[in-house]
Amino acid sequence: MPEMTWDRLLSPKRSRDIVSPRPGDVRSEFAKDYHRILSSPSFRRLQDKTQVFPLDRGDFVRTRLTHSLEVSSFAGSIGDTAFTGLMKTHPEITPQVRQDCIEILRCSGLIHDIGNPPFGHFGENTIRQWFGEHFGELSFKGRPAKELLTEQMIGDFLHFEGNAQALRVLTKLHVLIDIGNGMNLTYALLNTIIKYPVSSLNINKKSGNIKDKKMGYFTAEQQIFEDVTRSTGAVGCRYPLTFLLESADDIAYKTADIEDAAVKKLISYNQLLEEISSRKYLERCENEQERTALNSAAENLRHCLDSAQNRGLPLAEKKAVQRWVVNLQSTLIYAVSDAFSENYDAIMNGTFTRELLAASPVQVLADALSDIAYRYAFQSPGVLKTELSACAMMNLLLDSITGAALRFGTDEQRITDSNLMSLLPEEFLMVCRKSCEGKSNAEQAYLRLLLATDCVCSMTDGYARELFRTLSGIES
Repeated sequence: MPEMTWDRLLSPKRSRDIVSPRPGDVRSEFAKDYHRILSSPSFRRLQDKTQVFPLDRGDFVRTRLTHSLEVSSFAGSIGDTAFTGLMKTHPEITPQVRQDCIEILRCSGLIHDIGNPPFGHFGENTIRQWFGEHFGELSFKGRPAKELLTEQMIGDFLHFEGNAQALRVLTKLHVLIDIGNGMNLTYALLNTIIKYPVSSLNINKKSGNIKDKKMGYFTAEQQIFEDVTRSTGAVGCRYPLTFLLESADDIAYKTADIEDAAVKKLISYNQLLEEISSRKYLERCENEQERTALNSAAENLRHCLDSAQNRGLPLAEKKAVQRWVVNLQSTLIYAVSDAFSENYDAIMNGTFTRELLAASPVQVLADALSDIAYRYAFQSPGVLKTELSACAMMNLLLDSITGAALRFGTDEQRITDSNLMSLLPEEFLMVCRKSCEGKSNAEQAYLRLLLATDCVCSMTDGYARELFRTLSGIES
């Protein structure tokens, strides 16, 4: 596997050539990406997609939008810290390389969740489950979909991933200037968000390599995926900045889930302190550094409460947890920055196979945060109830839209199909029509199924609920 180099990795190439820059425009290509993202409807929709608490109407808990802003900030900070240190020992990392990497990481944080369906990761699971249960019932022009589609096409739905949907949104579904180029972002940025550079046929959770854990692109985007990775030189391996983006995402949700749970009063200060000090986590530590990280976290939590009480702050325990979370984020950021630097050579030659948190002294601490959040937040009665509600909504939406998409314009079309199709985003219908031109029945069936998942994934939590009520005959 050839070693990757920054002159190729930082490819400013785009799928469509852009006009000559305006006189006086001193922005880098990656800075231009940032502004394209912020002005896009797909990014704005994240404000009504929840992170942990589906359909929550509170004004504190995080949405996908606030989560993405946090990930963008963390990713930039991790990159800045890591590359500033690496510049001292690696002459190929120039100030311009460092700055470009920081800009790409900030952009990637904004868009890493842009393909996620409503209702958080539960929405992804529901899509996979729905196709697993119903694929045998789907047909196109009188032929079973399972007989028409290739194994990879079928796998795209059975292993559906928001990561792959993000690439599709960015390269196909965003329609502004023309159809088929999406936001027309730089290839360096697109490669950063491809967390898993394998198709649905090549998922291998037992390989020991993080890149094989899930799929990173649909069959429909295989050509753009291959063009991107050839241009950057990251063929057959993970793009280096992806490790940093993944770490920023992990840090954001692991710490935010704890804070949100505390604010929602799902876990108290005393419960959190007892959990983080628990012997069961210390027993998982394999070295003194991991034990020190856990003990320091517990001691810092105590210090945060002492400080809040000494200052006479109201709701001292809540304030202590919030301050502790901020301190914890800094600890984790520095840890993954060091891990990136320590494993830099292996990352650049494509042989590094782990998450950066797993290669750092804070691994057990990070795992403890996930475990605590899962038991106190994700398994709380409120979340479980709303997930049941979300499941019913997603199932009806998929039932209705998938059937209408497969039947529309065929002899099997129903009276209500055209009404439903008229409610779907016109740009998605345009992309589907253009993509289907001159294609076989198998390809058309596949693209129509993608149209259905495109439409469902684009919905906000609120719109999904509204359309569900319409389809159920419930008055708003």
